[in-house]
Amino acid sequence: MSFLRHVGKIGDRKVAIVFREVPNEPHMALVTYTESLNRHLHDPMMQCIESDIGQNSKNLADALNRTHTKDGKYILQVLHTEGLLKKVQTETVIVTPNGTTKIRLDELNKILTEMENGEDAVKRLAEINSSTAVESAEVAKKMRGDKPRVTDAPQGVLGDNVIANNLRSQAARMEIEAKGLLAESLRLQKEAAEMDGFVNPSTTSTSTPAKKRGRPAKATVTA
Repeated sequence: MSFLRHVGKIGDRKVAIVFREVPNEPHMALVTYTESLNRHLHDPMMQCIESDIGQNSKNLADALNRTHTKDGKYILQVLHTEGLLKKVQTETVIVTPNGTTKIRLDELNKILTEMENGEDAVKRLAEINSSTAVESAEVAKKMRGDKPRVTDAPQGVLGDNVIANNLRSQAARMEIEAKGLLAESLRLQKEAAEMDGFVNPSTTSTSTPAKKRGRPAKATVTA
């Protein structure tokens, strides 16, 4: 792949950038050192990064929270529970989307923020350094992406909050679907009962005998 988001280096160590910014601490980021991961975690995580879901996610955490390890666990949860998420200063992370482009994460975050706010980041960068402005702006555009995000960025940083919020959203959707299925089930049961000739006593007058569809009512015999 010629251009790859969410990857970089700290010194000579490769990292995956899980959160570009920590909420309320924009100078900090959450990363994981990819070379220290076991293969059962490393391989599916890299596949996630390279996938459309990974490349279209604002934060890699969004995609990792939907992707499983080889043993069926959510990657983001495993990174958190095993202490593999590291909080680092954004200025120490060098984003390396390809073999020739490099930009500090704190600088990239500023450009992306300005783009989101509708400011002319390319012009500002050109005033600072015309030789690197265009390249940095192009990196920012690609890192931002033109396609809509797959999911909203989680409100929490660590796995406990991230996973809890996602589970609540999934539970809410499942509850809505369950209510819809229950309503449909009741409707079908009612329709079946009417076809069998059953009428709910609570909705039928005692003076009117129940009738089966397509059959005459039986005469009442009195003493």
